Amino acid sequence: MKNLRLKDVSLYVEENIGTFHEKRIQSLDCLKLSQVLKRKNPYLFKAKYVLTAEQIIRGIVDAHISSSEEGIFGDWLEGLAIFINKKVYGGKKSGIKGIDLEFEKDDRRFIVNIKSGPNWGNSSQIVKMIADFKTAKKTLRTSNSQLNIIAVNGCCYGRENRPDKGDYFKYCGQSFWEFISGNKNLYTEIIEPLGHRAREKNDNFVKSYSQMINIFTKEFANEFCEDNGEIDWPKLVRFNSATIYPEK
Repeated sequence: MKNLRLKDVSLYVEENIGTFHEKRIQSLDCLKLSQVLKRKNPYLFKAKYVLTAEQIIRGIVDAHISSSEEGIFGDWLEGLAIFINKKVYGGKKSGIKGIDLEFEKDDRRFIVNIKSGPNWGNSSQIVKMIADFKTAKKTLRTSNSQLNIIAVNGCCYGRENRPDKGDYFKYCGQSFWEFISGNKNLYTEIIEPLGHRAREKNDNFVKSYSQMINIFTKEFANEFCEDNGEIDWPKLVRFNSATIYPEK
């Protein structure tokens, strides 16, 4: 075990945080109005007394951003966690399906599935994770049957008051960051470097976001608004739900 230098963490963040912001913008650039409109409930907009095209557009774009950012940043945090663990315990990105991190500590081999937060999956997804843990253990023991392997579901934020789940351990928030680094304060110490050039990067995102809102609002108004500016709700519902909708 080596001591973690926060300077190394800060340098990693400075060199890699741009990837997160770039992927945020890319997720907007890949959006197509027709695709997101087909995934949203038009009845809900009507029930909420939505009157303008921009209200609808902001609703669907903001929902997309909220969903995609959690996944994008979760992947980024996984990379940070693996980097930190490698510095301290010599861990590595696992090549086994369903396992994100492997490392050894106190004569035990830890296999870790990393998630963003504690409420990440339903019962079937948890069953799959447990199956992946069991498969990984069998794979690792083919070369060393005496390995003491511990499976861990690590979550970058939140808390878990009962970490022992029987088939695996679940560590969240402070417990997770301490588990991979040996530093009980790391969960708060990484906050500051994560803000590296955040305002500048966010300004670029806001510019792309504003352009997307304007483009989609214009497109929506041209397709689904009457000449007097009112939303043509029957047409919008047909586009979303009709068995057959005429394509242009």
